Amino acid sequence: MKKERKEKIKTIIGNIFYLFVIFTLTGVFLLLFIFVYFSKDLPRPERYDDRPIAQPTTIYDRSGENVLYTIYVEEKRELTSLDNVPDHFIDALLVAEDRNFYEHIGIDFRGILRSAILNLREGRTVAGGSTISQQFVRSSILTTEREIIRKVREIVLTLELERRYPKEDILEFYLNQIPFGSNAYGIESAAQTFFNKTTNELSLAESAILVSVIPAPTYFSPYGENVDRLEQRKERLLNTMYSLDKIEKEELEEALEEEIEFHQSKTYLRAPHFIMMVKEELESKYGEERLYEEGFNVYTSIDYEMQLMAEEIVKKGVRNNAGKNSYNASMTVIDPHSGEILAMVGSADYFADPYPENCTPGLDCMFDPFTNVALRGRQPGSAFKPFVYATAFQNGYSGYTTVMDEQTNFGTPSDPYIPRNYDGLFRGEVTLRDSLAQSLNVPSVKVLKDLAGLEESVENARRYGMSLDRSPQEYGLPLVLGAGEVKLKEMTSAYGVFATEGYKTEPISILKITDQNNNIIEQKTVNSRQVMQSNIAKEITSILSDNNARAPVFGFNSPLNFPYHEVAVKTGSTQRFRDAWCIGYTSDIVVGVWTGNNDNTSMINAPGVSVAAPIWRSFMEYYLSN
Repeated sequence: MKKERKEKIKTIIGNIFYLFVIFTLTGVFLLLFIFVYFSKDLPRPERYDDRPIAQPTTIYDRSGENVLYTIYVEEKRELTSLDNVPDHFIDALLVAEDRNFYEHIGIDFRGILRSAILNLREGRTVAGGSTISQQFVRSSILTTEREIIRKVREIVLTLELERRYPKEDILEFYLNQIPFGSNAYGIESAAQTFFNKTTNELSLAESAILVSVIPAPTYFSPYGENVDRLEQRKERLLNTMYSLDKIEKEELEEALEEEIEFHQSKTYLRAPHFIMMVKEELESKYGEERLYEEGFNVYTSIDYEMQLMAEEIVKKGVRNNAGKNSYNASMTVIDPHSGEILAMVGSADYFADPYPENCTPGLDCMFDPFTNVALRGRQPGSAFKPFVYATAFQNGYSGYTTVMDEQTNFGTPSDPYIPRNYDGLFRGEVTLRDSLAQSLNVPSVKVLKDLAGLEESVENARRYGMSLDRSPQEYGLPLVLGAGEVKLKEMTSAYGVFATEGYKTEPISILKITDQNNNIIEQKTVNSRQVMQSNIAKEITSILSDNNARAPVFGFNSPLNFPYHEVAVKTGSTQRFRDAWCIGYTSDIVVGVWTGNNDNTSMINAPGVSVAAPIWRSFMEYYLSN
């Protein structure tokens, strides 16, 4: 009996062993098959003609007749030898992208683990685990296959790449292939595009800038609106290089102090600030590789004739304001019913030189050509008041409710808050209609405090589309005078709630996207919702278009008056004249204008009615005459 049991156990163990051997061999053969199958057609990486032909993405205006921009219509590439690349550039690249480049076999398991831990700690994706070899394979050899197949091919081809070529060759392949944005492929083209110099002439600071661009070439473009974040990435990289003993203390200090001057790119680009916004939106949604290779046709909301006129008017307005120490302006034009952005001017001139000449764009310029001010938070001054008055009307008050315009301390004796009206006068009892039309400060604070309520006003402003990210208590009563930062694009859209008699439609920049075979990939849908009672919106419009009501402060013949059209409008100014606004609308268009200086330098005696309103009026005259 025992003998039979032993024989049985031996038989079972033998079967398990044979099954193990069979499964192991099967797994080995399967892995070999996968490796051979996916690596058999691996092209030589230095032969760029072996890659699939990339189809450019073309961005049009709303008519489809005007090309605004073509993404990577051609690759600007000049090959260079690794010997021409400065050591500090290679050090910066390896520190930022692949610290174990010379130790791993193409897949860096330590790097993957380190990235996973960092991403878990941050609660979001802040680092990737891809090696330089993987990045090269992904950008130069792979096609747009499904994710799982693509990832398998990436791993297999990366291992085969590392088996076939020395590390120095792989690094050279990568440096001649990687995109840096603005159609620049490879380090030599990037050096010429951004700095007008050859690779071996790059300084440490310039090298750190180019390496910082690599993870997201459009988002961190030196010609885009995130130059300040690019500068922060550069500084972090330089400090990391110092902490890893890649550079000396003196080199770090010199690089941090170096003034970076970007060569002005003259690429074919219309509606530039708007295009940079759309490009970033597309890349975020579809990924850079699809956008650059699959030949999308993107039809935007831009009315090109309006865009050209808006650019001309803004440029002329800034020239006229120079005597008031105001060197920049921005404009956004929106159809309030569809939400379509018809024109967007982010600065006085995208292709101009900064002012003054020695400033760092995005950081300390009075005029920064690349930054899209329409997407930047600025204090709106009195342009915020209509939303507080609308909240008071929502609570049952009307334009004929009265408040006292008199000197008032809204704080405490030890911590006073005593706002003043712009003209320094007090008018006694005034109606809400006159108070809003004349933009009186003291009554407006009372409206917020006693009739509208701080929390309700903030909640409503958010419903209308403003991204007020602080708590109501942090803003306090100065909110009604424009103490909370908002974006011109958001404010212009929010005024659209008045124009549509209470309906909110999110701003839209893209109408339709098709592939190269004209199949629709995406088409806009209008999503309007009522966020304000119609009678309240109508009352705000009535007040803001009442020239007689505002005349005691603004005069009967101010730039705000259109005697033969119903045009509602509100201006805004901030303390020390750092910002000046003018936002106005008819039943079918909203136009918002901001003027000032990027670095918050004060203008000279420049309220909204004198520096922003003339720009706004010029565009409104053009629109109403067509």
